[in-house]
Amino acid sequence: MAASRTRHLCSVAAALVLTVAAPATAASAHSAAPAGLREVLFVGNNWDGTADVIRSSGDFAKIGRINVIPDKDARMAEINADPIKWIYFQAIRNSVGEGHDQFADDMYSTPDGRSVVVSRPSFADVVSLDLATGKVNWRFPVAGYRADHMAVSPDGTRVAVSASTANTVHVLDIGTGKQLGSFATGDKPHENIFTKDGKYIWNMSIGDVNTDLDTPGWDWTKGDRHITVVDATTYKQVRVIDMRQRLDAFGLKDFSDAVRPAVFSADESKLYFQVSFFNGFLEYDVATDKITRMKTLPKNPATSEDRTTWVNDSRHHGISMNPEGTKLCVAGTMDDYATVVDRASLQEGPLVTASKPYWATVSGDGKDCIVSESGADQVTAIDFATGRKVTSVPVGDHPQRVRLGHVQADWTGPSGG
Repeated sequence: MAASRTRHLCSVAAALVLTVAAPATAASAHSAAPAGLREVLFVGNNWDGTADVIRSSGDFAKIGRINVIPDKDARMAEINADPIKWIYFQAIRNSVGEGHDQFADDMYSTPDGRSVVVSRPSFADVVSLDLATGKVNWRFPVAGYRADHMAVSPDGTRVAVSASTANTVHVLDIGTGKQLGSFATGDKPHENIFTKDGKYIWNMSIGDVNTDLDTPGWDWTKGDRHITVVDATTYKQVRVIDMRQRLDAFGLKDFSDAVRPAVFSADESKLYFQVSFFNGFLEYDVATDKITRMKTLPKNPATSEDRTTWVNDSRHHGISMNPEGTKLCVAGTMDDYATVVDRASLQEGPLVTASKPYWATVSGDGKDCIVSESGADQVTAIDFATGRKVTSVPVGDHPQRVRLGHVQADWTGPSGG
């Protein structure tokens, strides 16, 4: 029995390592848009319940805007009729929402470019919206009372969404909204990542980020935080990675083990991730299961050292990598800047001033890093090659997630929007 179990664990480890050799997906390779479709960037404006659609490269000009809460009256009627739902709705507004409702967290377009799927934290659901009419195609209420980050499978047919108060991730058919499976996570599941071959989903749970017990001595009160890796077909757990042990082994006993945004290297041999309260990121080697490097980025002297003033335990929140795998782009959320970091040397470039940058992604042509400036209601492009600002584009109230997607080639906005 022991030998059999050992062989099973070895085969799982080997399978996970084999993902590093997976070919790049169309999205990660930044290939041309399919016939009849136009590649765009979707910018979710969390506080006003809209999504701006902008060009995916070049001047990043605005193409159209979507109302992601066309059913607001119906949803509010349900919430007001249920005391428990009303309490959670208010709690979201007054904690993670910083006094605002959270209407647009994450979003992905369908493969045919005719719909966009959006997770809506305050409404505890995921909806598919028809891009031509702006109407709801389908709605999936998540377990518990809040929806959070999503991920789309490489083939674009499945979407995984974190149900943060239920410690659950749902995997849905992106076309129908039907649940294909679900899996349990640690406390407060957050980021989700599909591996390039579509075989595994990595989920990062961040624990309770809304308490004021933020000093290292009270870190244990934040809950059970770990990375859960599951088989993306069976949704069975194949691995759990507790970064507490890896951080301790690297000499970082006072660091939080709440893994925030993360990005794989192009070959998926390395994971670069942020943790709560830290101004920088860490490098994790998948094959050896060890943290191998740490990068500390500059602090803004104007940023308070009182951790309780940092939004949702963040210091830096947002990290992406250029398609060549040579540069990382980091959103220094509470330090009000973004910067491009050379992956080999870990030397940062210019600190580009940005107002509470909340996310970092890559432009359609792969040349620029795109950060959402939630404090200035704009998105800013930074050249990966020079680390310098290219341009900023105004968007809606409190932009957060920015995702590449597609719309019909002649799309300019919903007919009823």
